[in-house]
Amino acid sequence: MTIFSRLTDIIHSNINSLLDKAEDPEKMIRLMIQEMEDTLVEVRSTAVRAIADKKEMTRRLETLDASAAEWQLKAEFALSKNREDLAKGALIAKNKLVGQANGLRAGLEDVEDSLNKYNNDLGQLQSKLDEAKTKRKSIEIRMKTAQKRVKIRQTLHDGRVDDAMERYSVLERRIDELEADAEAFSLGKQRTLDEEFVELAAENAIVDELEQMKAKLAEKQGKS
Repeated sequence: MTIFSRLTDIIHSNINSLLDKAEDPEKMIRLMIQEMEDTLVEVRSTAVRAIADKKEMTRRLETLDASAAEWQLKAEFALSKNREDLAKGALIAKNKLVGQANGLRAGLEDVEDSLNKYNNDLGQLQSKLDEAKTKRKSIEIRMKTAQKRVKIRQTLHDGRVDDAMERYSVLERRIDELEADAEAFSLGKQRTLDEEFVELAAENAIVDELEQMKAKLAEKQGKS
């Protein structure tokens, strides 16, 4: 495919439509950007050569016009001296140069038309490239968001979290049972000061263990 065919395809492409049909939009947009950047370099290189051609043709045209004008003056001078033969020769030389200049001038117009087209195409291509880069950024953000959501869901369904919650429930049940035992033991009986301190220490140990488990569970969930 030539540079002009690729350029036309890119300029008239619908990026959203292409991405919707792609199995891997992230890869697709990356390849599209690479293709656009490569085409942009090629078009600019072609434009640079055209600019160089224009400058060379312009210099050549100026030389031809100057030479033709010089022969015109010679023809007029010869005619003023009644040398029609020399005047005729000068006009023949002038007309030859004018013909070359006219042909070169037509070629110069073609080059200028091409440069105008390159300038227009480069503008459209750059616009498409900017659009594609914006789309790539959007796709990257959406991809990262989706990956985070998947990770969160995996964490929520992780067996380790369920096990921790189960142990947490068991420990709470133990506390309930201890408190029930303590209440049942004290029914109809006045507790001694030593018994109250023993009960307080046991209850405090259970509460400490429970708080440690809560902290570990919160730390795991925070990392995920």
